[in-house]
This record gives sequence, structure tokens and C-alpha cells, in this order.
Amino acid sequence: MADIAWIPLIFVTLLVIATIGLGLYVQRSVRSTADMYVASRSVSVPMNSAAISGEYLSAASFMGVAGMVMKFGYDVLWYPALYAAGYLFLLLFIASPLRRFGAYTIPDFAEGRYASPSFRKIAVVFVLAIGLFYTMPQMKGAGVALVNILHTPYWVGVVLVGAVITFNVALGGMKGITFVQAFQYWVKMFAISVPIFILFAFIGGYPGQMAQFGNQGEAGKALPRFLDDHQITYRPVAPANEVVFPAAISGRFVNGAEVAVTVTPALPPGSDPITPEDLLPSGLPAETVVREVAGTERTLYIFAPGTEFVTSAPVQVTRNGEPVIVRDPSTREEKELLVTPKLLLFPYADQDRVVVHYARGEVVPNAPADKTWLEPFGPLTNKYGYPVLYTYSLILAIICGTAGLPHILVRFYTNPDGKTAKRTAFWVLILLGAFYFFPAIFGAMGRNAVPELYAVTGGAYSTDSVVLVLPKILNEQVVYLGDILSGITSAGAFAGFMTTFSGLLVSITGALAHDIYGNMLNKKATPQQRINAFRLAAVLAGAGAIVLGTFVENFDINMMVGWAFAIAAASYFPLLIISVWWRRASATGAAVGMLGGGLSALAAIVSTMLADKQVLPGLAVWYAQNPVFRTLAEQPAIWAVPLALTLIVVVSLLTPRAVPADVHHKMLVLHAPEELGLKHAFIKEEQPTKTTSR
Repeated sequence: MADIAWIPLIFVTLLVIATIGLGLYVQRSVRSTADMYVASRSVSVPMNSAAISGEYLSAASFMGVAGMVMKFGYDVLWYPALYAAGYLFLLLFIASPLRRFGAYTIPDFAEGRYASPSFRKIAVVFVLAIGLFYTMPQMKGAGVALVNILHTPYWVGVVLVGAVITFNVALGGMKGITFVQAFQYWVKMFAISVPIFILFAFIGGYPGQMAQFGNQGEAGKALPRFLDDHQITYRPVAPANEVVFPAAISGRFVNGAEVAVTVTPALPPGSDPITPEDLLPSGLPAETVVREVAGTERTLYIFAPGTEFVTSAPVQVTRNGEPVIVRDPSTREEKELLVTPKLLLFPYADQDRVVVHYARGEVVPNAPADKTWLEPFGPLTNKYGYPVLYTYSLILAIICGTAGLPHILVRFYTNPDGKTAKRTAFWVLILLGAFYFFPAIFGAMGRNAVPELYAVTGGAYSTDSVVLVLPKILNEQVVYLGDILSGITSAGAFAGFMTTFSGLLVSITGALAHDIYGNMLNKKATPQQRINAFRLAAVLAGAGAIVLGTFVENFDINMMVGWAFAIAAASYFPLLIISVWWRRASATGAAVGMLGGGLSALAAIVSTMLADKQVLPGLAVWYAQNPVFRTLAEQPAIWAVPLALTLIVVVSLLTPRAVPADVHHKMLVLHAPEELGLKHAFIKEEQPTKTTSR
């Protein structure tokens, strides 16, 4: 109990109580299916813009952006810039037309636009795929936050937060979460901004923090060092049980370890071999064991508990006694190839984790050098050697993916009309821009103040936790001040994944209850049956999200969000942009394009996840040998989006009979001003029952 961070716990508890209280209060006014799905289309612009911003600012925005800036450097500023810029595309091309076509869900739009009930089934598949992919990083954020506050196992936070949000959504649906999401946007805005200004007052402003990079050694080559002695815990779960040492470092295996010693990057064919002894000059233990690792047999060196180790500085690669010359993929300059030691850690004897002790002043493993951290095409986009390809694919995924996220798009159906939908999208841009000013500052300050977070490449104490850990350094200067600020950021983090998970759960639940149950299984369901189905579907969807969340502890939050955006960009974005603006699109073409692009992107992303988790070790080896294909699989938008658009256009031209007969009327509905009276209500909503006195 003494390890519990009581002050952050109090802040988080108050937020959870407020969230449940708002849900219970609003639930009393929920009387119809329109309340559950679209809040009776009566949400004002200020309320809806705050609610959409709250829903969009997920764990990836609050925790993940800061963590990735700290981990990979300013190359990652593409993320916050694009998260906001995506709404400009949505504002200009999609928001108003989508609202004018009155529906509850995007599958409603797909069926109504093409007069094809079969198309609804295809659209539902991608609502579920995108929604479940997007829930995983929210669950990761919940687990990380609870580990930092209660020091509980990772899965406890996943289950606790998942249960609370599932309860809220099941009670109040869209109407219930709208008020909660608007409230929690302002919680997040306060939590991300106020601690920054207080940190500035105590440890120096942003320019002073940036000026420190490169001052500890030869300019641009300095590396973060431990500010105090630290014991780092490595959990042997792929893909995060590798430790890369970019310079000479020493440490001690507290509870022992089985270690495979390799080099990074991999040696080119024909190079003179580099032995483990070249990389660990302190000497390797005589005792070894042969185990199967990633589908191949590897020799692991057995270090007993307490064994010291020392790694060497980068080692030169030679061929026939001459240095191997390679071309730097970012600068195109030739240089000698140097490799660094990489340790693959496994538990010793009956231990379940590896604990390594590092002394104060040692270089922090897994950290990029200052020069690499500061320059474009850094360690994120350049990790497979094709940084331009990686970057532009990421740009396409986030901008187009924003315009294809079902849980965001459905919120525009809650506006009274198309004009207010467009005004809402405009104000969302303003609110998001104000928020994204701050996470990158957390990442830069974290590199200086809490560099030990680099040492763990995945899990709860990695760079993803910097917004929770950084404020605690002020405890040394003012008692409890750091804990109070950490409590504020913890509440903001909880608000982050709670609001987004709420919206995702409504989207997934709508697909299950409205599209599958109400329009496929039981079209004659009564309003009360539909409400009951919504609540049951919310419980099922919440349980599924919780289960998936327990498997992604060692993936970066923002990386998982980027994958959800890529799937949305390759499936829903082509459907919407073509359907809204091209009258010759046919049902067959739209379906083939959505399936071709979406399933291809989904398959590519799942393959990278399975390769990283060593579920498909052969594929992991193939990706390592073919980095361009690994780049295209991890960031598939650059080929999947053009594929989907091309398929829609080509197949539509080949199948003109599948173009709806009333397409001209529907295009008028999508684009004509509401004043002309052409508004089309695809969903005929029942009115809540009213009692009158006589």
C-alpha cells in the first residue's frame, strides 16, 4: 500500500466519479433510439465541437505523442500536425454532405447511398475492424496509467477502465457520452498545459531545455545518461525484450538472465564475422543453453544473478580486412559501417523477468543520439532505411484516416443540420490546434529530466509514460508538488482514453445493435428491443476490447493508432470521398474498392504485428531481409489508398447498371443547401412517448 501514488489516485478517482455521475444524470433523459445513436440530432456547435475534440484526443494524443517525441525525436512532429490537419480535409469535403444524408451510422450511409442492403454488411466489417484496432491503444493507456498510480499489474487498468466506460455507454448511449466527452476535453486541456508552465518555472523553459542537447560531449553525438542509479525491469514479451546499447555501457543482472548477443544493423553478406566476445569485452560466461528463438535455434549465454557485464563501443565491420562502406539512407553520404551490441533478454532459472542495474552516469540504452533525435528522418521513419516512403505513407494515413474514422464521422449526425456540422468541424480544428501545442514539449523535457524511460522499449514504464512521470521530479524541490501535477496529468490521461473509448464503443455498439441486429437479424424490433440490444452489444464490445487490450502492452500507443488510421484511410475514406463527390460510382465499384483497399491494409498491418510478436517467426526473418516490404507493410496507406480509389473508379465504370437509379436526387440531398427543402432523412426516427393531461 505504501507504493500507491495516493495524490494521483485521488485525482483519477474524482474524474471517474464525475464521469459516472454525468452518465447517470443524462441517462434519465434517454427515451428513444435516436437518443442512443445520435443524441436526437440536437447537439449545439459549442457542445459538439468540444465533444468531438474530447473524443479525438485519445491516449495517443495525451500520452503517445509526448512519448514518441521523446523516443524518436522531432521527426515525429508529423503526428500532432497531421492529427489536426486531417480535420481540414473533413471540414472542406465531407462534414456537411454527410450530415445532410440523415443516418445513424456510416453503414446506414453506405446502404442508403447505393440502395444496397448487402453493402451495409461490408461497411459493418470495417466499423468493427477500425474500432477494435483503435480501442487497443486506449486500453494500453489505461494499463500504463494504473501501473504508475497503483503499481498494479498492467491488465488491472485495462479491466477497470474498460468496465467503467462500458457501463456509461450501456446506460446513456450517444446522448450520455456527449456531455461527458465535452467535459473531458477541458479536463485534458487543463491537464496538458498547466503542468508545463509550472515545470518551466522550476527547471527552465523550452529554449533552455533544447539548448542542453549536445552539450555533454562532441556536438550532436551526446547521449542521455542516467541521472541516478536505476534498476530497469525487462519483461520477456515480444517485441520488447531487446536492449540496444549505442555506446560502451556497464550493468549488472540483478536476478540473472539468459542472453543472446547480436548486432544492429545486421551484417551484410560476405562480411567478416563479429563474435559476441567482440561486443561484451567483460567476458561471457562459459555456461550456455540452446533454445528456439523466433523459429531458429540460438545459443544463449547464462548470466548468474549479480553478474556484471560491459559492452563495447560500436564495432567496425570489415570485409577481407577492409572497412565496409555503406550509404546513409537519409543523407546519401558514404560512411564506414559500424554495428552496436543488441542483447535479447530471457529470464534466468525460474524468474519471470530480467532486472538490470545501471549506475549513475551510464549511457541509457535504446536512446538515440542528439543529432539523430533533432534532425528529420530520425529513428522512427528511418528504422528500415526508407524514411521518405515511411513519412509520406504516414502523412497519407493520418490525413485520409481522420476523414474515415467511423466514431468521428457519426458525431456529425448529432448536429441539427449541415451548416452546424461544418461550423463544428471548424471549431474542432481550433480546439485541437490549441491542445497539440503541448505534448511535444513534454517529450523534449522528458529527454533531459527522465532519460531512464528510454531503457525500457515497451510496457508501462517506457517513454509512453513521460507525461505521468515527468512532473514527479518536482517533489525534490517542493514537497507533494510533483505528485499533485502527476495527479493532474493522470486525470488527463484517464480522460484521454475514457472519452475516445466511449466514442469507439458507441460506434462498435451501433454496428452490432443497429446494423446487424436492427437491420439484418430483426428488422421488426420494437424501440425498446433496440435499446436493449444496444446495451447488450455495448457489454459484448467492451469485453472484446478489454481482452484485446491485454495483448498490446509492448506496442507503442501512437503506432497502434497509426494502424487504425491506415485501415480507415484505405476503406472508409475512399468510400466517402467518391460517394459524396462522384455520381457515377456504383455499388459494385464502391464495395470492391472498400474491400480491396481495406482488407489489404488490414492484412499488411496484422502481418507486422504477428511478426513482431514472433507468432510468425519466418515472416519476421523475411521482413528483416526485405526492409522495403516491411516499410510498406507497417505503413500501407501509400499503396492501399490509391488501390482502393482505383478499384472504385475502374469497377464503377465497368458496372454502370449498379449505379442507383435515384443518384441525381441523392447528390442533390448531399450538396444542396437545407433552405431548398431537399433534406433526406434516411432513418425515420420514432418520437419519444409523451403524456398529456386532460
